[in-house]
Amino acid sequence: MSENIPPPKKDAPVDLSADKKNLGNFSSEDEFPSKLDHDQKKDLDEDLSKTSCSPLVKIALKEIESRRNELLQEIDELTKRKSDLEKKIKATFTGQSDSIARHVKGFQDYLTGALQDLAQSAEQLDLVVPPVVLKPSPLDQIKSSQKIEISEQIPAIADNFKPDETLVRECFEQFLGRPDFYADPWKLRRSLENKDIELLEDWFFSMGGRGAQPSRGSRAKNVLISAGLISILGELYGDRFQTLVLASQPERLGEWRRGLQDALGLDREDFGPNSGIVLFERSNGVLERADRLEERGDVPLILIDSAEQSVEIPLLQFPLWLAFAAEPEELYADEELL
Repeated sequence: MSENIPPPKKDAPVDLSADKKNLGNFSSEDEFPSKLDHDQKKDLDEDLSKTSCSPLVKIALKEIESRRNELLQEIDELTKRKSDLEKKIKATFTGQSDSIARHVKGFQDYLTGALQDLAQSAEQLDLVVPPVVLKPSPLDQIKSSQKIEISEQIPAIADNFKPDETLVRECFEQFLGRPDFYADPWKLRRSLENKDIELLEDWFFSMGGRGAQPSRGSRAKNVLISAGLISILGELYGDRFQTLVLASQPERLGEWRRGLQDALGLDREDFGPNSGIVLFERSNGVLERADRLEERGDVPLILIDSAEQSVEIPLLQFPLWLAFAAEPEELYADEELL
């Protein structure tokens, strides 16, 4: 049994110099049998690394592989989300507008380039055009002469009463004289002023019996002028014409009836559908009556009251019509009296 050697103190230094000296005494493999060759040392290191590090490496590899799988899954999910977002953007108005804007921008660039090329081409062109001298064709001269002949054959509207101008002017002179209170019915029993004669003269010889004239300031004066017109047309057409009076209020029609009755010496029997004067409140009745008169060969004379602010266009197709155009003050005063 070896002697009991007390353990060294904890803090006491260990002297390794003797061991180093003893190790230095072995200079060859025979002298140091525990010294290993290079191959054995390499195998020993591999065995030690396998035995000590292989569990840690396996754990680390598993963690890396799991992390790699998670990253791949996240990449796939992000790719899907990206494709879904692109589809949604294309389907929405913003995406479509963006796409349209890109197309428009491209088309704008194309147009800009094309216009620039066109401008350059136009600058290189010789735009001086030689004058072209056209000779008139004899056929054109024949056509123009035919048009002149046709225009000469068509009489103007203002000449409708030219053949009867003498008779009409004789009636004007009678109207300017003293009134004949005992004249025959349908003859004017009152006298007219020079302004009234000028109005009738313009209506007969300038307008050809169709047109509007300014009101004389009151319905009574307009009715008196209309009575003179009826008296003249009675001399020209006899019983072949009928007077149609249009006024939209019964009170106004009453003034027309009393005025014409007094100025022409008429009775109540002369106002009716089958008589010489017919009173209407609406233009539809005037149109129907005028159409019937023309169908049977008669001539309608349409008189439109000054209070009528608008005239139906179909009324203007008939050959004889007179509308009195009132001033705003006259219309306002007439409305107050109703």
